[in-house]
Parts: sequence; C-alpha cells; structure tokens
Amino acid sequence: MRRKGVGTTAVKSWMVVSETGHSRLEDVGKHSIMRRTGLPARDPRVLDPVLSYPSSILGRERAIVVNFEHVKAIITASELLLINSSNPFFLSFLQDLQTRLSNLNPSHCAETVTGTPAPNKPLPFEFKVLEECIESACRCLESETSTLEVEAYPALDELTSQLSTLNLERVRQIKSRLVELSGRVQKVADELEHLLDDDNDMAEMYLTKKLNARLCDQSSLKLEGYNSEFEDNDQR
Repeated sequence: MRRKGVGTTAVKSWMVVSETGHSRLEDVGKHSIMRRTGLPARDPRVLDPVLSYPSSILGRERAIVVNFEHVKAIITASELLLINSSNPFFLSFLQDLQTRLSNLNPSHCAETVTGTPAPNKPLPFEFKVLEECIESACRCLESETSTLEVEAYPALDELTSQLSTLNLERVRQIKSRLVELSGRVQKVADELEHLLDDDNDMAEMYLTKKLNARLCDQSSLKLEGYNSEFEDNDQR
C-alpha cells in the first residue's frame, strides 16, 4: 500500500528513465531521493506541483534539478527521475526523450564549457536530457501562445464591433492569461540566459565528468591500499 503524506514528505510516483531510454515507475520517498541523488532537502521541494515554484535549473554535485513548466525532473549522470504526470505535454516529452535516447546519433557531438564543439565526442547523458527538457518547455509555451492568439483576435474584433460587458470581460480574461503567460516565458528566458552566461554553472552540470573523476579516485585509493597491503606482507 502506498503511504500517504503531505507535500514533499509523501511517497511520490516517479518515472525513471535510463541512459538507453527504458522507463519504469517507482514509488520513492523524499529521503530515498536525497540519498540517491545527493541533493539537500530543499532541492526536491522546488519540484512539488502543490508549492508552485517558478521555473529554475539547479546544478548540484551529483544531479541537476529542472523545474520547467510540465517538466519536473532530477537528472543524474545515469538516469532521469520525473514526477509522473498525465499532462499531455509531459507524455509527449517522455516519448520524445525515449526516442532520442534509444536512437543514439554518433554525429551529435558534445560541446566544451565555452560552447566549442568537441569532435567525435557524444553528448553526455545529462546534457541530452537537459536539452530535451528545455525544448519541451519551449514547445509548451509556444503552443499556449498560439492558442491564446487564436482566441484573442476574434475577441478584439467582437469588442471593436460591439462594446458590451460580455465582450469586455472576455478580453479582460484573455489579457490576464497573456500577462501570466508572459511572466512564465520571461522566467524561462532569464534562467536560460543566466545558465548560458555562466561557464561555472555549465561546468557544474557536467555530471559524467565528475562521476568519472570520483570513480578514478576510488580506484586509485583501492590500488594504493592493495600496494600497501602487498608491501606489508612482503616485509613480513
């Protein structure tokens, strides 16, 4: 039986996507997520739909937290954790990501921190996923903008031809939605601009490189331990 709770203390249903695009549902609690990703307690909180945090991308030592529109994700060097949703844009994002990960394109090269292409080097998993998150959020905002335009022009024409309380209210509601949508677009734009302008932030998000460095250090420590043990035995 699934435990019940409030906010981030509850066990949530997460969609977990592997490097090869395979996905599975897992019921995971906040503390398990923290152990799995190395995130502090405050970071998973920004993904809680109930709390309505603004769009953000947070680079951490072992994970990237992405809160962009329908995409509420934690990216590590080897897997993606998404808060599961029935949102059509979420389902579309998941399908596009799985297709991209399962059809690896060797010609899709990575870039250095400064944006210079790194020839013959596949884009790391975390950057493939981050790129798809950003593209999906932009497609969502573009779709909402197009829908609003389709409603706005006839409403303005109606108001021009006949000034009435009903037509005024209709235009007022459309304007309110436009202001809200503009704020969301600006927040996404600000986050992306900040990300692209800061090489340190980009370097912090290179999780694969940091993981390989940790594994290399662990291997070196094990080797040193073996050598030390061998020397002790030899001296005896």
